[in-house]
Amino acid sequence: MAQSVAVRADERESGPARHDRRVQAHRPTFVGLLTPMPSELRPVVKAFGLRKIVVDGTEVHAGTVGSVAVVAMKTGMGTERARRATERLLDTMAVDHVMVVGIAGGMGPSAVGDVLFPAVVVDKHSGREYAPNALPGVTPAGKLVTHDDFDMGPEEHARLVADGFIAVDMETAAIAAVCETRGCAWSAVRVISDLVGVTPGGVIDLADADGNPKLGAGLRYMVRHPGDVPKLLRLARDSTAAATAAARAAAETILRP
Repeated sequence: MAQSVAVRADERESGPARHDRRVQAHRPTFVGLLTPMPSELRPVVKAFGLRKIVVDGTEVHAGTVGSVAVVAMKTGMGTERARRATERLLDTMAVDHVMVVGIAGGMGPSAVGDVLFPAVVVDKHSGREYAPNALPGVTPAGKLVTHDDFDMGPEEHARLVADGFIAVDMETAAIAAVCETRGCAWSAVRVISDLVGVTPGGVIDLADADGNPKLGAGLRYMVRHPGDVPKLLRLARDSTAAATAAARAAAETILRP
């Protein structure tokens, strides 16, 4: 699908890369893909046929899809890491569109496997709303909320569903905030990997802040909570399938004429 391409970081002007919102009326020529965890980055690299390179000390994966240059990098989990990674991307490469690609927790009418191009993303902490710049052929729908609290209580869950939210993640609003400040277009594709209130809240401690699994913590959790083992196995299977589906949806979107 893709051919390798070196990111020409040396061609940008000194200081942060410049971004022009006028490109929103046109298909982008250089897309930055941001994924929170390694398990979300791997299927992106495969779907786009990217290769690993280092730009200004930052490890990324780069290539071309049709006539579009693509660079992908991992942000780590949570809003602060997502914010820093987005700033690093925009400081080093003159992408004209940032796309968040990965998995999300579902709520309300959502089901595992649903593909979501959200129409509204809300930062739960600030209440600020962000509207994506949809790529041609995509009709965004649904509301996604971003917060750093993985374990959501039933009252909060019910309140968010009543407010029309259908998914939750830990990064998209932070990425959107940086992009809008810098004047760079952005969008997101998330696939539902699990449902809020079903996945045990303690699983967030089974990975480090970069999304790498902590094997020792996982073994200890299973010993202490043997009844959760079937849920963990199902979560692993569904998360892998969701990450793969998100990567494919992103590739199809960028390839669409």
